[in-house]
Amino acid sequence: MMRVSATVAPLFDAPDGGRRQRELVLHERFLVLEERGARVFGRAGRDGYVGWMPGAVLAPDPGAMTHVVAARQSYLCPEPVVKNSAAIVPVSFGSAFRVVALHDGDRWAEVARLEGARAFVPAAHLRPLDRPEADPVAVALRFLGTPYHWGGNSGFGIDCSGLVQAALLACGMECPGDSDLQRHLGCALPQGAAVRRGDLFFWPGHVALAVDAGQLLHANAHHMAVVQEPIADAVARIGVPWMRRL
Repeated sequence: MMRVSATVAPLFDAPDGGRRQRELVLHERFLVLEERGARVFGRAGRDGYVGWMPGAVLAPDPGAMTHVVAARQSYLCPEPVVKNSAAIVPVSFGSAFRVVALHDGDRWAEVARLEGARAFVPAAHLRPLDRPEADPVAVALRFLGTPYHWGGNSGFGIDCSGLVQAALLACGMECPGDSDLQRHLGCALPQGAAVRRGDLFFWPGHVALAVDAGQLLHANAHHMAVVQEPIADAVARIGVPWMRRL
């Protein structure tokens, strides 16, 4: 098993580049099954999604991580100082780290980089991996305003199925990466059923998450962002969805 060493690494459907299918973020696991020149074929550790990526963005797995970025975005600093003039490295929601120490009244987490360098992350941006989130909708709402990015899985750009997967995985729930597979999650609801927080809405090639009985949240190409909007507006624009309850 390898780990991603780049902030975001694209997963393609062909060794020559092809079409971007999904993305992995910093320190996510990737199992290499085949090498072909500068590209490798393998399986994402989070959900088994297969594809090709540049081998240069992978590094040997140093062992178990302890924490994950729970904020939409965070950053790595070379020193535990807020007013730091040195270059910082942006990192996304879902990036995993092994915390080795806390500094400055537990405000900064010292983390181990794959290349061995010391780095620091604001501790408030991290969540212990053994403490899953409780509410997928609350997780998804952190992505409000994130640019829509087809095949995206990060706090820098995300698509509809990436948003739903990020929210569910953070809560310890299994979730595939594509909406055509996500539509088998939970149980089907009849047309006209009362909407509850966390219900999933599906259209061909699209998925959204209910915030409450009148609002939904989704990453979409109409707004080119993650937005919350009235369910009635989305239905008028896209059509009548089918619904699932987790």
